[in-house]
Amino acid sequence: MNPKISDFGMARMFMEDQVQGKNTRVVGTYGYMSPEYAIHGQYSIKSDVFSYGVLTLEIISGRKNSDYGEKEPWLNLIGHVWDLWREEKALPSKLYIYTWFFFFF
Repeated sequence: MNPKISDFGMARMFMEDQVQGKNTRVVGTYGYMSPEYAIHGQYSIKSDVFSYGVLTLEIISGRKNSDYGEKEPWLNLIGHVWDLWREEKALPSKLYIYTWFFFFF
């Protein structure tokens, strides 16, 4: 069995009572890092919310954040979703398609 949710390499950085801070050594998985943390080394509870949001988008869309290649205009899932939001369109959901398929067949 392969774990799908795991330590993103940041668990050892926080003290027990610490909710935000700054770090000079950036650790973690780049596809799940908040921009503030990746660029400036600033982390907070918002960093966790960002990572959870990326994970949620992956589950809903059925695609990894890093699944995008040279043939697609987006660099990653976040860029794709951001463009769809600006155009007021929905993200195609593989979960919805599978549910629809099993409901009717």
